[in-house]
Amino acid sequence: MELIKVVEILKEIAPPELAEDFDEGRIGLILNLETNIERIAVALDANSYVIKKAAEMRANLLVTHHTLIFHPINKVSKPLAESLRFALDNEISLYSMHTNYDRAEGGINDVLAARLGLKNIENVEFGRIGEVEPCTSAELASHVSDTLQTPVMYAGEKEGIKRVMVVGGSGFATEFLEIARINGVDAFISSELKHNILREYEDLCLIDATHYATENPGMEALCSRLREISGLEVEFIEQPSGLKAIDLRQQIKPEHLSETLQNERA
Repeated sequence: MELIKVVEILKEIAPPELAEDFDEGRIGLILNLETNIERIAVALDANSYVIKKAAEMRANLLVTHHTLIFHPINKVSKPLAESLRFALDNEISLYSMHTNYDRAEGGINDVLAARLGLKNIENVEFGRIGEVEPCTSAELASHVSDTLQTPVMYAGEKEGIKRVMVVGGSGFATEFLEIARINGVDAFISSELKHNILREYEDLCLIDATHYATENPGMEALCSRLREISGLEVEFIEQPSGLKAIDLRQQIKPEHLSETLQNERA
């Protein structure tokens, strides 16, 4: 299939006009090698690992959520040079769909809400609001961790949580949290939770489920849609963040930890 035809399919899935203003120049066909497309690779990030995997599967096009170059650069780093070299040497065009895919129907936020089992889902501009069976903060956090297979952090002990808002990626922003408050949300699920947000929104249960885990399901789901519409071979490239969480307070009592440290020093 001609690259231009695949691009039209991608634009239908995630219309560019849905993107935030800061995404101007950062979405769409980032590297156009004008190759005929027989095989497509899909991943969250465009980095050397992913591009090498795309080359191994002989993909002609790599579709990612995060673009290869987000900020303007004056110097080319070794990792960036390596990524570009692999893409060029293996004739892999690059296409990015970022905030336009967050907002799009069936995109990042819709898939995240569905994956977490939210019911009666409402579209609230950037995120999604839905309902769950009444539960506590700990129960909801455990459900998120188990469903997305990721470590989570949470704050705000609440009972009877029913209304939940999700925003894939880095969504702990005041503008989104105010939407949650206005809509009577009990819990907010996103990633990259900051200290000032913890203090300003103590009335909500805040669950940080990592950037990767909240966006990855949407990119994985994109594969089947592309496969069905284009008839081409489409393969997902998994690259977990590797983030782990350890809380020794749950495993070792303070007095035992003190004894362990003293023994190690001895």
